[in-house]
Amino acid sequence: MSQQVVTRFAPSPTGYLHIGGARTALFNWLFARGRGGKFLLRIEDTDRARSTPEATQAILDGMAWLGLDHDGDVISQAARADRHAEVAQQMLAAGTAFKCFASQDEIQAYRDTAKAEGRSTLYHSPWRDADPATYPDAPYVVRIKAPREGATVIRDAVQGDVTIRNDQLDDMVLLRSDGTPVYMLAVAVDDHDMGVTHVIRGDDHLNNAARQMMIYNAMDWPLPVYAHIPLIHGPDGKKLSKRHGALGVEEYQQMGYPASGMRNYLARLGWSHGDDEFFTDAQAQDWFDLDGIGKSAARFDFKKLDNLSGRHIAATDDAALLHELTEFRNAADLPALSTEKNDLLLAGMYCLKERARSFPELIDKAEFILASRPISPDEKAAKQLDSVSRGMLRELTPHLQNATWSREDLEATANAFAAEKETTFGKLAGPLRAALAGRSATPSVFDMMLVLGQDETLARLQDAADGGD
Repeated sequence: MSQQVVTRFAPSPTGYLHIGGARTALFNWLFARGRGGKFLLRIEDTDRARSTPEATQAILDGMAWLGLDHDGDVISQAARADRHAEVAQQMLAAGTAFKCFASQDEIQAYRDTAKAEGRSTLYHSPWRDADPATYPDAPYVVRIKAPREGATVIRDAVQGDVTIRNDQLDDMVLLRSDGTPVYMLAVAVDDHDMGVTHVIRGDDHLNNAARQMMIYNAMDWPLPVYAHIPLIHGPDGKKLSKRHGALGVEEYQQMGYPASGMRNYLARLGWSHGDDEFFTDAQAQDWFDLDGIGKSAARFDFKKLDNLSGRHIAATDDAALLHELTEFRNAADLPALSTEKNDLLLAGMYCLKERARSFPELIDKAEFILASRPISPDEKAAKQLDSVSRGMLRELTPHLQNATWSREDLEATANAFAAEKETTFGKLAGPLRAALAGRSATPSVFDMMLVLGQDETLARLQDAADGGD
C-alpha cells in the first residue's frame, strides 16, 4: 500500500496572508486533496517579537475565504520548542552534532582572517572534534556536523536535481546559547513529526533544503519530496511588491473577486494543464501535479484575473452567488440588505451575473434593484427624460397594466406601442432605463421589469412620467 500524501502550509504570522503564500497554500491543498491525502497548517511563530495573534487570524481568515480547509488542529511551531531541543540533544548523543564554545568575537576574527587570505568565510569551529574533557564551564551553542566532502543533491520535483558542494555548507547552529532552537531545526523536526511527505514551497527556500536535509540525514529520517516553486512577479517582471497593487489576500476579497475565480487564477499562476484556463475545483484537484509547475517566475496579470473571475461569477449557482455577495458586502463594510432586496437580487441574478467581472460590477448592474422610489436619475439618464419621452411613458403605462407580465407579452406590448407611435423600441429603451434604474447602462429593460414585478415597474414609470410636472 502506498504512503498517504501529506502536505503542509507553514506561514510566519507577521502580517496578512500574502498572495504568494496563498498560491503556495493552494498548491499544497490541491496536491493533497487530489490524492486523498492530508493538508496540514503550521504557524511558524518562533519569532516572538514579530508574530502576533492578529496576523495569525489574518492568515486563517484569508484561507477560510479562499476555501482552503486544512486537516487537524493548527500547529504552533513555538509550542514545540522542547521537542526541537530534544532532537538536538539526540544528535549530540549520537555524535552528529557538537557543543561549540566559540565567542562571537572569535568567530568574527576567524572570518576576517579568512577574508583577508581569500579563503571561504564559512566558520570551521575548533570544537567540532574536541575532547569533551576539554570543555570549559561556559555558554555554548549546539552545531550540526556538516559533511565536509562530496556534494548534497536536492532531488527537486520542480527544479530537477540541484547539487550543492558540501564545502559550501557550514556547521550550522541548532540550539542557541540560551537553549532555544533555530528555525532550520524547527522546520525539519516539525515536517518529520507531522509526517509531511511533500514539501511544496517557494524557491527562496531552495538553499534551506540542503541544510534541513543534513538534519534528516543525521537523524536517519526518510526525506520528503521537495518541490520549490518559482516566485510571483509583477507585470513588469520584477518581484511582486506594493507598487504592483494588492499583496494581501483580504484585499482581493474587499475588491470583490469571487473565491472560486481567485483559486482558478492562482492555480494557473505558474502551473498549467494543457491549454485549460477556466476550470472547477474538482478539475484542478484531479489535474494538479508537480510536473505542470514551470521553472520560471509567473507574472501577475489583473486582466486575466478579471476575465476568470467573470467566468466564475457567470458559472456560479444563483443562491451561492448571493451568499458570496453578502460576504463581500460585509468585508467591504457595505450596509446589509433587507430580506426583500435579497429576494429580488436572487430573482435577478440570472441577468446580473453575465459579464460582471467582480462583485462591485454586479452591484452596479443591480442598481435598479437596490435603488428605492423615487428613483433619482443620474446626469446621463436625466437627459432621456424630456417632456416628449415622459409623455410616451405616461401613454405606455395603461398598455403595460393589461400585460400578462411574461417576457413575450412585455416585448410584444412595447413593440406594438412603438409601432403605433411610428418609432422603434430602441427610442423607448433610453427613457425606460432612466425611469426604472436612474441610469443609462442597465440589464435589458424587460429583465428589469420581470425582476421588479408589475406594481413596482408601473409605479416607477408613473413617477418618471410625473417628474417634469
